[in-house]
Amino acid sequence: MTLGARIAWDDTVLPFQLDQSDVRGRVARLDGVLDHVLEQHDYPPVIEALVAEMSLLTALIGPTIKQGWRLSLQVRGDGPARLIATDYFGPTEDGTPAQIRGWASYDKDRLDLTSEPFSQIGKGYFAILIHQGQDTQPYQGITPIAGGSLSSCAETYFAQSEQLPTRFQLTFGRSQIPGEAERWRAGGVMLQHMPKASPFVASEGGTGEGGLLNASDILDEVEGENWRRANILLDTVEEMELIGPSVQPTDLLVRLFHEEEPRVYDPQPITFGCSCSDQKVRDSLSIYSAKDIAYMTTDEGIVTADCQFCGAHYEFDPKTLGFEATEVPGDAD
Repeated sequence: MTLGARIAWDDTVLPFQLDQSDVRGRVARLDGVLDHVLEQHDYPPVIEALVAEMSLLTALIGPTIKQGWRLSLQVRGDGPARLIATDYFGPTEDGTPAQIRGWASYDKDRLDLTSEPFSQIGKGYFAILIHQGQDTQPYQGITPIAGGSLSSCAETYFAQSEQLPTRFQLTFGRSQIPGEAERWRAGGVMLQHMPKASPFVASEGGTGEGGLLNASDILDEVEGENWRRANILLDTVEEMELIGPSVQPTDLLVRLFHEEEPRVYDPQPITFGCSCSDQKVRDSLSIYSAKDIAYMTTDEGIVTADCQFCGAHYEFDPKTLGFEATEVPGDAD
């Protein structure tokens, strides 16, 4: 494979459909985007792994939203990893890239660097929020932390909240291609059974262990067999096929699902991006009183704020902030 062909698939999501199985899905490859997300903070390895997995899930789930919308994933727990938050900004028009950003908050003193990353979350919840634009209330779906990974949490969310059997197969980590510097790479496949035309109604007692829905609770016998077959085929994938760069996503789909008649659609490019701005920070500070603003003011007589997602640094005159501001800045663009 040429370098150009490899780069063409880095930081992209390829949607596909398996015509013989009523299953749709996506293949995602993250390279420079993931490096940009993680380089904003000097995370310990266990936190890096959680942010990397969350970013990959965001890339795979994000293309479900419409142009100009934003999809947010959040995990909050009572463990050392308190918060993991990622955003997917849908492209504003056809052919333009989507944007991803991510950030984690954690208690460094409580981290166990020898344990599995997922164990650092503890008890909490996994949430998906869809922001449809100004003057609208975001859609929000929440499920408890479940399973042994963030991808398991996402699978539980789709089963419970959307009644859609969903499967993720992910891999991520630092890798080094001969002649290049070590960098983060991630790759994954998302499978999802096509939604039914009619609303799902669970039969009495028809939920899985602990009240969680299984695929068999949602699909009929034929659909269930198709779903099982697609999952068995996905089980044969190898980590290097997912993460690349030597195997193109189209070749991977043919290797895994050629009997299911895979149909691919236009790939979606992804870049690192952030929506923070001077005006948005001002708006967030507009709820505070002059007394609160005075408490935030530094010895140099300014109020500062840093974006945790992209590292942007903002400085303000305290007299222009808060709901009691005596100086009102010009209108935002």
